[in-house]
Amino acid sequence: MRESSVTPTIDLDADGVHHGYLRLPYSRDDSAWGSVMIPITVAKNGDGQTALLTGANHGDEYEGPLALVEMAANIRTEDITGRVIIIPFMNMPAFIAGSRTSPIDGGNLNRAFPGRPDGSVTEKIADYFQRYLLPMADIVLDFHSGGKTLDFLPYAASHLLDDKEQEARCCAARDAFNAPFSMQMLEIDAAGMYDEAAENMGKTFVTTELGGGGTSCVESVEIARKGVRNVLIHAGIMSGNLEVAPTRHLSQTDSDCFHFAETRGVVEFTVSLGDPIKKGAVLAKIWELRRTGHPPQEIRAKMDGLLAVRHTLGLVQLGDCLAVLAQENT
Repeated sequence: MRESSVTPTIDLDADGVHHGYLRLPYSRDDSAWGSVMIPITVAKNGDGQTALLTGANHGDEYEGPLALVEMAANIRTEDITGRVIIIPFMNMPAFIAGSRTSPIDGGNLNRAFPGRPDGSVTEKIADYFQRYLLPMADIVLDFHSGGKTLDFLPYAASHLLDDKEQEARCCAARDAFNAPFSMQMLEIDAAGMYDEAAENMGKTFVTTELGGGGTSCVESVEIARKGVRNVLIHAGIMSGNLEVAPTRHLSQTDSDCFHFAETRGVVEFTVSLGDPIKKGAVLAKIWELRRTGHPPQEIRAKMDGLLAVRHTLGLVQLGDCLAVLAQENT
């Protein structure tokens, strides 16, 4: 396979703290020999585990980038043993545009793995992570939130895995993150995801969903900042003590947790994030846009649980993910 066209401007193996870029050549109308420049910070102090910390896998999610730019500005080698690779804006083109997908090629980076070294810009970024960065890592923390269209309870998450020893490692790191909620998460479709790429290599992988609406708040950013420190301390990379508060454990066991819109219209939720709901109860109503005098379509819960995720926009389209339920583990 051909070499990646992505080039780091710093030595990823050198001791000390180094700030630079992952440079990807990108020829375009306004810059014939231009580049996509993805900021990267690497802190290394001798031998030890490597943590790969990423934000803005989707470009309209902000807690991860805010937590990671602060860490990059303040990390000191004397506080760590091993190596920390910090990439706050993994999908830099999408982040600059404030969009989920890349404005260059329309690519969704979190559905582009393993990528291609001779593919689109998004595929080339995925390929570099797949073949160069992920193999370096022992533990991977990838920050997400709901972007512009979804809002989540603030949780750290891991997945059910065939390798139960690996699953236990991921659960332990997730719980060390210590978000207000800890989720055993089910994906709608894991094909092409960064999560699966890391897990298939046997890595300890933790992800998050820390709010949404295309913004952040004081509380969600602080959850992210505390969580990344906790994960590094848990991994033995950063010195210090875990900062621990109560967390509620949630799980998603099957596809009944997902609820989709079967018509377009204006949505009215009958429960708020975190509220309990019984199977068969009305979760939301979708009101007709084109005429009055008609009852709404009722979306009923397919299981007992609580509302973990909701659509944020007032208007919904046919096929939109409207809500996701989870069950609390007692």
